Amino acid sequence: MFMINLFLLIIPILLAMAFLTLVERKILGYMQLRKGPNVVGPHGMIQPFADAMKLFIKEPLRPLTSSSSLYTIAPTLALSIALVMWIPLPLPYPLINMNMGLLFILATSSLAVYSILWSGWASNSKYALIGALRAVAQTISYEVTLAIILLSLLLMNGSFTLSTLITTQEYLWLIIPSWPLAMMWFISTLAETNRAPFDLTEGESELVSGFNVEYAAGPFALFFMAEYTNIIMMNALTTTLFLGALYNLHMPETYTTSFAIKTLLLTTMFLWVRASYPRFRYDQLMHLLWKNFLPLTLALCMWYVSLPVLTSCIPPQM
Repeated sequence: MFMINLFLLIIPILLAMAFLTLVERKILGYMQLRKGPNVVGPHGMIQPFADAMKLFIKEPLRPLTSSSSLYTIAPTLALSIALVMWIPLPLPYPLINMNMGLLFILATSSLAVYSILWSGWASNSKYALIGALRAVAQTISYEVTLAIILLSLLLMNGSFTLSTLITTQEYLWLIIPSWPLAMMWFISTLAETNRAPFDLTEGESELVSGFNVEYAAGPFALFFMAEYTNIIMMNALTTTLFLGALYNLHMPETYTTSFAIKTLLLTTMFLWVRASYPRFRYDQLMHLLWKNFLPLTLALCMWYVSLPVLTSCIPPQM
């Protein structure tokens, strides 16, 4: 039964990821006054499946001087981690109801660093290694603010369980009392998923695709799938943290529909940002985190720590 539920979770995620690539190309096309994919199928609807077929039937090439085992394991690990992070998300019910669901997602997302580092190092290419080192530094740095923001939300929620977060927001979204944290969280998720304007790891003008420059065919497709699965997962987590249930908690069908709409809107914002903003310099990327986000998130975390202490010190009204 668990395996059936697992497949029922994975297949819609992969389909959503496939059509996200089409939606991105369509949105970017119309924003740049062109059509985007419109040949394969009606309005280009079958384009993602044609791309997948093309990539997976091509011959996968491997550099002669690469480390064969790590080179092969890295893309598979990247997609596996991207799919495993969906397990504790309430959609509206989680596949496994974990008491420490948020910690599980944070720990699993940190493992994605290894797939990037392995792919860059095992390729035995200087450009792939530079891209991997950039990606690792960027991911580890922004995970600091993500962890602090999660800690601040946990102080308001009182539990590490994602289902409790939905209950907490039954009448008020947490984005309202904690909107500065929500803004920093959204920008940090852009950096965590290596999306524009923080796509320093895939700077085509500098690194020729970064850590995956030596990958082709199926292994490259796995990295591509992992990236877009992570985008949808991060937006689903953002919806759970800041835009959870609002009067729909006891109606699973209505909650699932509203959850999907909010996740879709956040994902569309990812695409809008890519079409609108130029890429940051690497020093600007690190300056934004260590000089701006980190002090702000620490100050706000101390504020949310002090609120319960202050309220407990106020004497009751006579």
